[in-house]
Amino acid sequence: MPRTLRTLTLDDARHMLGAAEQAATRIGIPYNVAVVDVGGHLIAFTRQDDALIGSIDLAIHKATTARIFSKTTELLSHLAQPGAALFGIGQSNAGQVVIFGGGIPVVIDDEIVGAVGTSAGSVEQDIEVAQAAIDALNLRLKHNETALAGRESARPGVG
Repeated sequence: MPRTLRTLTLDDARHMLGAAEQAATRIGIPYNVAVVDVGGHLIAFTRQDDALIGSIDLAIHKATTARIFSKTTELLSHLAQPGAALFGIGQSNAGQVVIFGGGIPVVIDDEIVGAVGTSAGSVEQDIEVAQAAIDALNLRLKHNETALAGRESARPGVG
């Protein structure tokens, strides 16, 4: 029997990019932000004016890394230290694994549906911008569920 995988949509990704851009603007650093789907494939990307060119691939690879390993890139950075369980993982996947903070899986209903990756500032700032994208999506989904529940309970013959 085929398995259906939930994934982020382009609309979800655009919403996340908008929230990340707002967070980056608050920080005062132009950012590169990438969103990937459940398979780790790029859905959407934004490069704010004057964002570091060298951070483009980092943002994309952070998102992909977070998705393919189902862990934040911050956690992977700890697991990849000499003597740790995943030492050397940064050399896997044609060297495109990024093992410092800024990549976070997107989880909906306990299921990973994609990931976001950011790059331009410090590790802490990258994490903050990525988390802003996820928080905005979660808030939107919560709002949509509340609105849907309200519409369904107001339908004639229901209740």
